[in-house]
Amino acid sequence: MTLKTLEKSLELLELFTKERTSWGVRELAKELGINHTTVYRILATFEQKGYLIQDHETKKYELGMKLWEFGQLVEDKLGISEYIYPIMRNVSEQTGETIFLTWLDQLECVHVEMAESSQSIKFSVSVGSRTPLHAGASNTVIMAYLPRDVQEHVIARGLTALTAHTVVEKESLYKKLDEIKKRGWCFSAGEFADEVFGLSVPLFNKRREIVGSMTIAGPVSRTPEGERLLTMLSALQEGQREVQHYLDKYNLSYV
Repeated sequence: MTLKTLEKSLELLELFTKERTSWGVRELAKELGINHTTVYRILATFEQKGYLIQDHETKKYELGMKLWEFGQLVEDKLGISEYIYPIMRNVSEQTGETIFLTWLDQLECVHVEMAESSQSIKFSVSVGSRTPLHAGASNTVIMAYLPRDVQEHVIARGLTALTAHTVVEKESLYKKLDEIKKRGWCFSAGEFADEVFGLSVPLFNKRREIVGSMTIAGPVSRTPEGERLLTMLSALQEGQREVQHYLDKYNLSYV
């Protein structure tokens, strides 16, 4: 297998997302810009190894259990279920809102765990979903701690307005990022989704490099202000210290 074929094989796997879980051969060939024979060969190899499975009725391919096994290894490495989730659950119970954990992966953010609010009206995040660095408290608090040249690269790729409140003007975004880094936390309302507020704090590896964030999120109808905002921030920062202690103790990161 050549390096180019390997790259195309990995690009093929990356096309399988929460938004689109199955693909046909012709669809993959068109999307990747390669011939059907090459796609067939890649798919046959992945199917043989358990990375993909084929639906015999639709003839389309879906992700296989082998990738789930790798996902479990990553989760075990991070200790999310055993160590971090209980901390998130505690913060959720204190604040009455959903808490979610976001990890930096290349130039995107991945939501890796959620402790959902028990309230009937609440915000839920799709675990495993990817979101851009420039929008929403959980993401911009991460972007704020990235080196300036990386921030510039993110901006140069283009900033999409997800709502009317998403900051997409370069200088305004730089100003916002500097303010976030100065105070150590980020609050946003209606920036990533119209009806959602977010309050986020950063998480670092042992080298003090940004690796992720922990966020309180809920409907804008319950947007915290004044004393309630300070109470929520205090609970979140206590959770941050506990998670950070765990990350430092076991020298864990995912970047």
